[in-house]
This record gives sequence, structure tokens and C-alpha cells, in this order.
Amino acid sequence: MKKFFGLMIIGLVLMMAPAMVMAASISGSVQGFQCVTQGKVCPVGMEDPVAAVENVFVVLVDAAKGDYYFVTNVDRAVMARHINQTVKVDGTVNAKLKSIKATDIFVGSKKVWSVNMEDDIYKDIFGELPLSPKGRN
Repeated sequence: MKKFFGLMIIGLVLMMAPAMVMAASISGSVQGFQCVTQGKVCPVGMEDPVAAVENVFVVLVDAAKGDYYFVTNVDRAVMARHINQTVKVDGTVNAKLKSIKATDIFVGSKKVWSVNMEDDIYKDIFGELPLSPKGRN
């Protein structure tokens, strides 16, 4: 009986664990991580020099609070292309780690990046997707 209740408690804990990660959208401006951590906004009109010195870009959701999210699966070049632009990122948010695994990125109403777009280009170049013979898992 004790074993049953122990397994039941473990099962409940495991079911609650994914609650920290959920599908959502975030909106904000693309900024360099160093600018954000220093409480500055990337200088407007100086996007190219900022892109040259910044290694990591984030989506700044609330500048007053310093609230930002890392976009973990999008290349820095894609993010650098949109410095100081307001973007909407759809994906899986991890609030604890302040990150989002993006599925789509929009600037205004235009989709500028998605997992599907990246997969299609990869297939055009290499013939198949990485990670497995049948594509991404």
C-alpha cells in the first residue's frame, strides 16, 4: 500500500513538472544581451556595429523591468537581422530559464523565420534533415 502511494505521489510530481514550460507567444524588441544587462537599448541607427560586438541577442519584453527572453534555437544571424525591431515569437516558453524555443518569428504580420522554413531550406541544400534519417524528432 505504501508503495502504491509513493508511486502515485511521484506520478503527480512528474505530471506537474511540465507546467513550467508552455506554448505561448512573446512580443518585444530584439536587443543585444550586453545592452540589456547594462540597462541600455541598442543604439538606433547603429545596428551593424552592435551586431558586430554582440554575441547573444534576446527579445526585450519590458525595458522598465529588464524582462527579456533568450530565443534558444534561432541563430544569432537571424536575430541580428532584426535588432531594434519589434518581433512576436511563438513557441515553447520556459519562464524559469527566461527562454523560448521558437516555432515562428514575425515582424509585423510578416513571418521572417520558422522551423518549417529552416527545414525546407536544409532539405533543398542537403536533401534530408539532420538528427535522424527521417528528419527532426
